[in-house]
Amino acid sequence: MGVTIHKICTDLRLLASLKEVEEPFEKDQIGSSAMAYKRNPMRSERCCALARHLMALLSDPMHTAAVQWMERTLDDSANRRISIPEAFLTADILLSTLQNISEGLVVYPRVIERHIRQELPFMATENIIMAMVKAGKNRQEVHEEVRVLSQLAAAVVKEEGEDNDLIERFRESSFFKPIHADLDKILEPKAFIGRAPQQVSAFLEDEVRPALKPYAADLDKSSVLEV
Repeated sequence: MGVTIHKICTDLRLLASLKEVEEPFEKDQIGSSAMAYKRNPMRSERCCALARHLMALLSDPMHTAAVQWMERTLDDSANRRISIPEAFLTADILLSTLQNISEGLVVYPRVIERHIRQELPFMATENIIMAMVKAGKNRQEVHEEVRVLSQLAAAVVKEEGEDNDLIERFRESSFFKPIHADLDKILEPKAFIGRAPQQVSAFLEDEVRPALKPYAADLDKSSVLEV
């Protein structure tokens, strides 16, 4: 549990830094005591901190079990009285906080779309190479042309702070004329997600919904936290 929640909340913190998602934010909540404009993902930060504590608690029973003499010794009880309750209490607040985050998570599709538009030209280069090869070009020659134009476009992004102009470079290059008419189709974002939608639907239908079914009466409840 600790590992999973830490991974989820770390990803949310990274996405929040890109302004693609945001935790639920109370009307008078202080996002940062130093910088008033910020909305720090405090719930996810808290989950990561507590998840590490939960993972660290795992070493207590392992160390205790490792040093038991013969049947057992009596130096386990004091440790157990602390580590076991702490583990359950930590797991409880982790799940409650994660539920609160999930129920109030805000997603910003336009920010995501902007980031995709910036990175998609680079992501599409392999498909562009394959399309050119299908059109009769030599793969090694195509690879070199793509490499050169990609490095130039990357320099514009990194050194000048401008938008990614790789696709414009392809359109202006006579070398890529065989696929000029196909570039819009090649750059369709849905062409890069594979079977992800079907996999998610199947996972929800086959795994998640059956697991939630015994708790159907509780699913309408919300997690209320004092932050």
